[in-house]
Amino acid sequence: MGRALRVGIPVLLLGLFLWWASYATTIIAWELRKLFSWFAAPLLAGALVALLWLAVRLMRKGRGSTGGGTAAVVLGWVGGVLGLGLAVWWLVYGAYLQDRAYMQDVRIVSEPVPELAARAPYLVGKAQAAPHLGDVTGEISDITYLPDSNRFATLVERRGWLAGYEVGLVQDIPLGGNGRNRQRCSFDVDTADARIGGWFTHNLGRKISAQKRWVRFDADDAYVTCSGDTPIVVVPLKRQTGILVVTERPAGLALYDGRTGKVTITSDATAAPGPTYPLSLAARQREGTAAVGSFSDWWFERSGWDASEDGANAGNDSEFTLQYRDGSGRSAYVTPLTPQGEASSVVAVSTVPTRHQGGRLAPMTVHRLDPTWSSPKALVELIKAEYRDVCCYNDDRVFEVVPTGGSTWTATIGSEQNIRYRVEGRGQVAGREATCLKTADGALVTCAYAAPGSPEEQELRRREQEKQKQKDPGGQGPAPGDLSAYTPEQLADLQKRVSDEVVRRLKGG
Repeated sequence: MGRALRVGIPVLLLGLFLWWASYATTIIAWELRKLFSWFAAPLLAGALVALLWLAVRLMRKGRGSTGGGTAAVVLGWVGGVLGLGLAVWWLVYGAYLQDRAYMQDVRIVSEPVPELAARAPYLVGKAQAAPHLGDVTGEISDITYLPDSNRFATLVERRGWLAGYEVGLVQDIPLGGNGRNRQRCSFDVDTADARIGGWFTHNLGRKISAQKRWVRFDADDAYVTCSGDTPIVVVPLKRQTGILVVTERPAGLALYDGRTGKVTITSDATAAPGPTYPLSLAARQREGTAAVGSFSDWWFERSGWDASEDGANAGNDSEFTLQYRDGSGRSAYVTPLTPQGEASSVVAVSTVPTRHQGGRLAPMTVHRLDPTWSSPKALVELIKAEYRDVCCYNDDRVFEVVPTGGSTWTATIGSEQNIRYRVEGRGQVAGREATCLKTADGALVTCAYAAPGSPEEQELRRREQEKQKQKDPGGQGPAPGDLSAYTPEQLADLQKRVSDEVVRRLKGG
């Protein structure tokens, strides 16, 4: 009885601790599961060799042979070499299988990208957050674009080790126009005193694990919204699946009330006015496109695509959150893609919905572009050369080059506090990049090269005709010179006008 108590009480205490420490055990379970997936195959090989060694040793011992030690040494060396070789092979091939697992819901099509609405650049939203915080003393921890309301949300941490968030700021930053509406909602710092990465009981991750074990999240996926005067921190959750190939899947949302400090777990994709599918998971799916081909293609980087990382998009080059123009309210994470290797031209665009119901991966679509674009860096230099009258002076610069549907892209020009122009392109047409300069709200100014048949070309042609009419108020057709282009009626009218002018001048003389 005494021995049972000595063993049972520590086990019971350990079980109670593991039940209480839901946050720590969740992290440990996640990390051990990932480690096991990488080393499972080598461990199994080592276990097999150990069993063979044990069998040989028992057989030789039963026969009274003295050669069991030599056989054990040989098997030990064989097992070590086999285990090492299998470990190296599995570390490589396991990574390929993991990318393939993220590729299961990917479609590659030649259809054009659906029309997407342009928005203010992320860097502009980031720059305009701090000046509008007023007397807030905290530090900005996150800025997220909310496509449902076309606004930028800013989450501010309160200073101190044992503190949570201070305020949430949601503001309009229109691409064109003068609207600057903003809303600020404050946290109850005494009741709602937790934050992501906080210490001890002030850790929001600990509160989430207490509600639902075995789910984790990426801090960059979280954002804030204002429900009236109440701040709500939205945290998209993820879970693990698989044994030998471990991947992540969506697991609903955690909603943290900034007034009461209550955490609510929900699987409703419409529970928050913003993205509910983890952006980090969309990025991982996009990275998985490297395994679109065979293992040898993946190993030598001959297949798949990368996010373009040069030019205006440096620092924010993938998963642009954009809204569709069809009025449905849907939105997507959109990324311009370049081939793996030295090529830097944009040849495809990937889209992943920002909302997705269920525990499976959201469908990802890769749209191949025709025509393709030049690289973002080349586009920036092209804009500076073709529109030097408006770009770039003082603090003006070229911001994001983002897809806006079909084969078109949009770049914004201005300063962090004032967007003045946008440049829209349609890819490489007839050997050159078709681009047009527009005001920030979309009114056409001019084109360096308008794609044949495009709305911009038609608008420029209409303007030219208007100018011609102003020069020729009677609308009598082409100017004198090539009379063969005139109709009989136009020639008769021209002769009458000449005669009238001659009579007028004779009378005047």
